Order: sequence, then C-alpha cells, then structure tokens
Amino acid sequence: MTSPPTGAFPRLPLSSRADVDPHHSPDPSARRPGGGSPSVVALGGGHGLSANLAALRRITPLLTAVVTVADDGGSSGRLRDELGVLPPGDLRMALAALCDDSEWGRTWRDVMQHRFSSTPERATTLDNHALGNLLIVTLWELLGDPVAGLEWAGALLGARGRVLPMSTQPLVIAGDVPDLPPGTGRRPRDRPAGTGAARTITGQALLAKQADVCNVRLLPPDATACPQAVEAVGLADWVIMGPGSWHTSVLPHLLLPELRRAICGSEARRCVTLNLSPDTETQGKTAADHLRVLRAYCPDLTLDVVLADPSATEDRGDLEEVAGSLGAEVFYADVRAHPGTAVHNTLRLAAAYQEIFERHG
Repeated sequence: MTSPPTGAFPRLPLSSRADVDPHHSPDPSARRPGGGSPSVVALGGGHGLSANLAALRRITPLLTAVVTVADDGGSSGRLRDELGVLPPGDLRMALAALCDDSEWGRTWRDVMQHRFSSTPERATTLDNHALGNLLIVTLWELLGDPVAGLEWAGALLGARGRVLPMSTQPLVIAGDVPDLPPGTGRRPRDRPAGTGAARTITGQALLAKQADVCNVRLLPPDATACPQAVEAVGLADWVIMGPGSWHTSVLPHLLLPELRRAICGSEARRCVTLNLSPDTETQGKTAADHLRVLRAYCPDLTLDVVLADPSATEDRGDLEEVAGSLGAEVFYADVRAHPGTAVHNTLRLAAAYQEIFERHG
C-alpha cells in the first residue's frame, strides 16, 4: 500500500464519526463508566455479518464489526491482485449494513453497493466493480492505513458502528476435501487432516463451493491480527459469531492466533448465531454439527448462548447437548424472514438479541 502524500487527510477522531453521546462512542477511551448500552463485537463476513449488523445497530451504538479478509473472488479479488490491498468487499458490505434508515443512510448504502456493468458491445474495466470497493481502496491509498480509511468511509456514511479488518494483511484460506468419486464415501462431520484421501482447495471463492470441507487453515499461518480488533474484543460485553459461511466467514476468526486468544480470553459473553439452512460448505451437517466444527478447531472456546431458529433445528436434544458441553444455553427464536427462505428478518433478529442481552445482563 502506498504512503500517504504530503498533506494527506488527518486521522479522524472516532468521536466525530457519529452523532452519539460520548458514552456510546465506538472509541473505548471516550466512554463514561457505568450503565449504557452493551458493547458488541460481531465477527464474520459477507451476508451473514451484514444481517447481524443491520439488527444490532438498532439496539446498541457500541458496535464493532471484525471482518474476514480472505476473499479472493469478484471485484475484491481483482483489486486485491492488481493493487495488493485487502479485499474490500466484505468490509464494504459491513459499512453499508451500518447505514441508518434515514434518506442519507439509504442513499449512501445504495451508493456503496452500486455495481458497474458493461455489455460485450461496450466493455469496460469497471465491469462488476462495486463503487464502495473503489471508494475504500482510494481512502487506503490516500491514507496509507486500512483502519483509518475505514473510519473515514464510516464517517461519510454516518455508519452506526465501527468496521475493522481481522488482519491488516490479505489472508488466504485453504481446506481439504475428500478425493472421492461423486456419490461415494460418507460425508465427515469434520475429519482431521490426513484421514483418507484428500485434495487441497486454496482460495475462499473456490472453497466456499465445496462440500465436506475439513482441515481449514489460514495462510500465512503466522499472520498478525489487527490490533484494534483484538482490543475491541477484549473490551466487549458481547462477542457474536455467525451466521454466515461457516468455514470461510465464521471459522477464520478462530484460526488467527491473536484473535483466537482474544476471543477465548475475553471477559465478554459469547454468542453463536446459527444459520437458517446449511450452505454448500456444511452440506449434510446439522445445527449441532456446526458447533462441533467450532469446538474441533478451538477446544478452548466456551459459549454463553447459541441462538437458533426452531425451524432450522432438526434434533434439539443433540443441539442442546453440544451447546451445553460448550457452556451455553440454546435460545430459540423465530428470526426467519419468510418460511422456506434462508434470510434473517432484521427486526426479529434485533428483538432476539435484545432479549438475550437483557437475560444475561
């Protein structure tokens, strides 16, 4: 990433990012002790994290999104390859989800999500690029600091919260899949590395299309976590993981050593929000199996609450047993937008979180 030019933007004070009381500022140093809304850190990426943020911004202004940075597909992948920057797509989606419902918020949400398109007769190098991706990368080049760039983007949008990358260096995600003929063999719940014939799939875009994924890892394995993200987790009242693509959006936060230690060592309460249906990565896995995946990769992880929609839970007994082994109760709530869809209803999800926060202090 290039160095900022002389006279570049000054670093943006967090307290000027939103018209909120200092007690409710995303900047921990600006808060007054005692009372107020809970400080929440939401971990993930893509549409799952966006659904969480759209719900959580309605019930707390002390909200931080910590976003995966392993995307290598589409507009994000092109910008990452061509400019050597973090993939901006999931960060952009998180910022857009934090826009409020005013005309200003709706307009800037749509601007950030606007995607250019071209035709064979009128091809353009902007084809499929999201404008928000280009805006974020522009700020990174001007400021030379990915965190500062995201703060400026959030200030422009009036975002109701803060967006941080899980690491300030682009990461690569890899995993193994069974090397078996189609239709043969048995789907493993989360087979350890070296068990049976397997082949390695490298890259988030490819891995997300695979079933029976196991032995997921981040490259480089010694990557450092974003210091501000580690700090936010340490100061949080609640840390929320999921929903989202389980192996490529939720799990990576537990694969980054510094962030894993912060999550497991934080005094925050921990909640896992389960998906409304299996995705390709978790094809054949039950709701309880999703928790087994997290436990397999992070044996030190303990939880307080598992949020599950009853319509997406086939075996409540198994789910409650596995959740209990992690120290958690299962909180059932109807959070589906419409029957048969895998989309969360924002207001129902917000109400579920509100009740969870109140019940657990």
